[in-house]
Amino acid sequence: MTRDASSATPDARSEERGILSSVWVGVREVLIVMTLAMALSLLVKTFLVQPFHIPSGSMEDTLIKDDRVLVSKLTPGPFALQRGDIVVFTDPDHWLGDVAPVERSPLRSALIFLGLVPDDSHEHLIKRVIGLPGDHVTCCTAGGQITVNGSPITEPYIKPGDSPGGGRSAFDIVVPADKVWVMGDHRSDSADSRLHDDGTGALGSVPMEDIHGKAILIVWPLGRWTGLSLAPDVFAAVP
Repeated sequence: MTRDASSATPDARSEERGILSSVWVGVREVLIVMTLAMALSLLVKTFLVQPFHIPSGSMEDTLIKDDRVLVSKLTPGPFALQRGDIVVFTDPDHWLGDVAPVERSPLRSALIFLGLVPDDSHEHLIKRVIGLPGDHVTCCTAGGQITVNGSPITEPYIKPGDSPGGGRSAFDIVVPADKVWVMGDHRSDSADSRLHDDGTGALGSVPMEDIHGKAILIVWPLGRWTGLSLAPDVFAAVP
């Protein structure tokens, strides 16, 4: 006897529903994992670390153009900013001039927002902190050194061939409260606090609130992977 085809329909439908249910469970789990991963990445970027792109050669040879660095968001904050720290900050007073907006895909914009790829907006600068709030910073001694609170400092990170003052005009300033005095390691090619100041330290110093964090590691290219620690004796004698 030939089996009636309609009698198999309930079983087939049940099997189909089971397959669809399994697929949905799998998709749901993937979506949950992806959502949690993105949320975690956003939290890490907001409160812990964030990658940044180096747009220029103003920090050579410590950092070179197109390096990618990892920036700790814990400094300033739970950890105090120190002289010699390399910091990323938002353009404080149109230092960069008119910067053309960067064209990028929606996907790249989303990845930058989540902190999964470096920020390449060219709206940030990276320099080294030379003076903290209240510091008296001058350039230069008879031997060509910068002084901080009367103590000359020897700066091994300056690009070979450059002088501490970078061949620019002398300055004698006191860093205002809640600001820092910053300079690039490539002193002759860095539009830093020196270039933007009015001679008092008020205009050239960078507000603490504009600082995104402290650069702690070069992460790309892989051949340049290295920590960005400072020799402890550079500012050791500064009171």
